[in-house]
Amino acid sequence: MQICVIGTGYVGLVVGTCLAEMGNNVICVDNDIKKLELLEKGIIPIYEPGLEDLIKVNVDEKRLTFTSDLDPAVKNSQVCFIAVGTPQSEDGAADLQYVEAVAESIGKAINGYKVIVDKSTVPVGTAERITEIIKKHTDEDFDVVSNPEFLKQGAAVDDFLKPDRVVIGSNSQKATEIMQELYAPFLRTGNPVIMMDVKSAEMTKYAANSFLAVKISYANEIANICEAVGADAEMVRIGMCSDKRIGSQFLFPGLGYGGSCFPKDVKALLKTAKDNNCGYKLLESADEVNKEQRVLFINKILARFKANISNMTFGVWGLAFKPKTNDMRMAPSITIINALLSLGAKVKAYDPKAFDFARNLWGDSIIYAQNAYDAIDGVDCMLLLTEWNEFRRPDFDRIKSLMNTPIIFDGRNQYDPERMNRRGFEYYCIGRLVK
Repeated sequence: MQICVIGTGYVGLVVGTCLAEMGNNVICVDNDIKKLELLEKGIIPIYEPGLEDLIKVNVDEKRLTFTSDLDPAVKNSQVCFIAVGTPQSEDGAADLQYVEAVAESIGKAINGYKVIVDKSTVPVGTAERITEIIKKHTDEDFDVVSNPEFLKQGAAVDDFLKPDRVVIGSNSQKATEIMQELYAPFLRTGNPVIMMDVKSAEMTKYAANSFLAVKISYANEIANICEAVGADAEMVRIGMCSDKRIGSQFLFPGLGYGGSCFPKDVKALLKTAKDNNCGYKLLESADEVNKEQRVLFINKILARFKANISNMTFGVWGLAFKPKTNDMRMAPSITIINALLSLGAKVKAYDPKAFDFARNLWGDSIIYAQNAYDAIDGVDCMLLLTEWNEFRRPDFDRIKSLMNTPIIFDGRNQYDPERMNRRGFEYYCIGRLVK
């Protein structure tokens, strides 16, 4: 098929590349000329395992091209994906200005029947809005469908190439058949294409992400209760997860969720519920628990040092909101490091991929370490904030010899408390028994 993907951010770049990998001719459109020049050379602005190699291969095979000119991209495509950002507005709603601008441009460029695919995360009713905007500028026939993405950062390429399901919201049989044909190569193992009406598909993305956010906040609230009563949150988690009705994913206590999806999607669904006079207590609580989790971690640090951390140096392992990504949007590290800096502490930090984002955020306010061990050389306390694989089995003897005082605050429960104490560390974690 001839496809254009408008927006080369995280979602658009993965979608366009993976569609090209299946033999489609894909034009990726963006108004950032410098980014496009880098992409044509195979240099990508995000870290996502496997993506860079796929881009290079498909660019070389001329199945994947990049342009800033939307008009011919739309004219030469049968299917047009909208994958631009929907940032959070001040009131929590999704800001649709970029989606609406693209819809207007598509309306002016359209030259025959097209399927317009809403890939951006948008509130219920957006497809109707896009339809209205396009109709103002054309009499050509087209259909707007909703095709929400369920890509996990750090595993997005595999998620797209081997999806557990594809959700398509369509009110048109013609558009439905085209979308089913487009996704058929990705579902040869029998995983389903789930067809539904457009509004239900738009709702599905918010409902899924918000449910996972609720699970994370629930795990954190249980961990905090465990800590208060002397139970071990890890044992409780294992006991819960053995129940098939509950499952094991998204029940790890820690510093809460971050990134570009969960925080924004929970708030957007909250706004939708409020606007329609629906109940929203559970969503509101999940959001509050998530914000409080970072504050509790900071308070735990301050309690240990009697709120006197000025002139102390903290070594930080991990800045990205999760491993296998360079994304720091809404990352717990931002809240925690800003709190330390505001109280006069110094910070030495290491992350395998997120330094460019961090430098844009903090400039010279923190020290950027060359590696994990450099980050803790001469520090008074270590904080583990992101669970990168390389942090799971470090040389603890070396860590102890490098630190001024062997104190670790583990925001991801990576280490066994009893073993840490036997090694001579003063160890703090989330909801676990530390003897």
